[in-house]
Amino acid sequence: MAILSSLLSPVKLGSVSLRNRVVMTALTRNRSPPNVPNEINLEFYEQRARGGAGLIISEGTLITQQGTEWPHAPGIWSSEQVAAWKKITDAVHEHGSKIFCQLWHLGRVSHPDAPEQIASGNPVYAPSAIAARGGKFRFLPGAPGYVTPTEIKDPTIIIDQYRQAAINAKEAGFDGIELHAANGYLVHEFLDNTSNLRTDKWGGSASNRSRFGLEVLKVLAQVWGADKVGVKIMPAGGYNDVGMTIKDTLETYSYFIKEADALGLAYICLTRYAAKMDQIIDGKLRATQHDVLTTYSPLIKRSSIMLNADVSPQEADELISDNKIAAGGFGWLWIGHPDVVPRLEAGKPLDNQVDFTTLYEPKSGAGENDNLRKGYTDYPFAK
Repeated sequence: MAILSSLLSPVKLGSVSLRNRVVMTALTRNRSPPNVPNEINLEFYEQRARGGAGLIISEGTLITQQGTEWPHAPGIWSSEQVAAWKKITDAVHEHGSKIFCQLWHLGRVSHPDAPEQIASGNPVYAPSAIAARGGKFRFLPGAPGYVTPTEIKDPTIIIDQYRQAAINAKEAGFDGIELHAANGYLVHEFLDNTSNLRTDKWGGSASNRSRFGLEVLKVLAQVWGADKVGVKIMPAGGYNDVGMTIKDTLETYSYFIKEADALGLAYICLTRYAAKMDQIIDGKLRATQHDVLTTYSPLIKRSSIMLNADVSPQEADELISDNKIAAGGFGWLWIGHPDVVPRLEAGKPLDNQVDFTTLYEPKSGAGENDNLRKGYTDYPFAK
C-alpha cells in the first residue's frame, strides 16, 4: 500500500486540530441498552482512538427519547448519559484523538408503538404528516414499517432540544458536534419537498425548507462556536424515502450549503451517492444520483470539506493532495479494523471481514457483555 502522506498529515477543521485527516464517521451499532453508553462502548471508542483516528464522530446520539429501529442507540438528554459519555471522551483524548458528538433526531422514521416513544410521552414528530415508505421494527409484533407521523406545529420546540443536547455534549467533554442532516432524518425531512409539504415559513421554497436546519446550526454555533460545529448532508437522498428532482435538489442544497458555509463551520461533510444507501420504490431507485463533490464543493468557501461514502484511503489522499477536500470520512473500515491508521502507515492490508450478522445487534442475549462484544470490539489489531 502506498504511503498516504496527505491523508496522514495534520489538519485543522475550524479551530479543532487533528493529528491526521482520517475521520471515523458515525456508526450506529445498537449496543447501549437502555440508551446509556456503557463499558463496552467505551472499549470500542478507546480501541479506535488507539487505532489512530484523527477525529471520531460518535454514533448517532439521540437528542431526546425516540422510538427508533435501534432501541439500544445512545442518547444525550440525561445526566446519566452525559456522565457515561464523559468516560468515553476522556478515554479518546488519552490516546490523542478528538471526538465530536453527532446530534440525531429521526423525525418520521420512529414508531409510536416503540417502548421508548411511548415512554417519551410524545408523538412521532415530522415536518408533515407523510409516512416514509419502508422500515422494519423487528422488536415490535409483526415487524411493522414506518407509519404516518404527527406534523409538529412549532418546530422551535425541537430546535430548543438541539440546544440542550449541545450543552450536554459540551459537559460530556466532546471537542465539537456534528448535526446529522442526512439519511432521511428530521433535518433532511425538512429540506426535502417530498417529506415537507408545509405552507408556513418552514416549508415551500428552498429557503423556507432550509430554515429548520440553518436555525439548528445557528443554535449549535451559539453554544459551541461555529468553528466547532460540523454538518453532514446527503443531497442525493434515497435512504428512508427522500429525494427530489435534480432541479429541486440543486436549488435546495445550493442554498443550504451557501448559508451553512457562511456561518464558518468547522466542516461540511458531503455524503455522496452510495448504492447501499439507496432503496427501490415502485421498481425504481429512490435517490437522485449526481456528483455531489463536483457540484457543491465550489460553493464552500469558509468551511472545510469532508467526503463520505465509499471513499478509499487512496482516493481520499489524492483528493486532499489536490486540495479538493480536507479530510476523508470512513465508516466501514473502522467497523472491522480498530487500527486503521497504523495499518495505513505500515502498508498493511485492511482485510478483516465485517460480520454482518452482528452489525446492529448481538446474535443473542442483548445486554450481556460477551454478546455485545461480538462483531464490535473483537476485531483483531494487525500483528
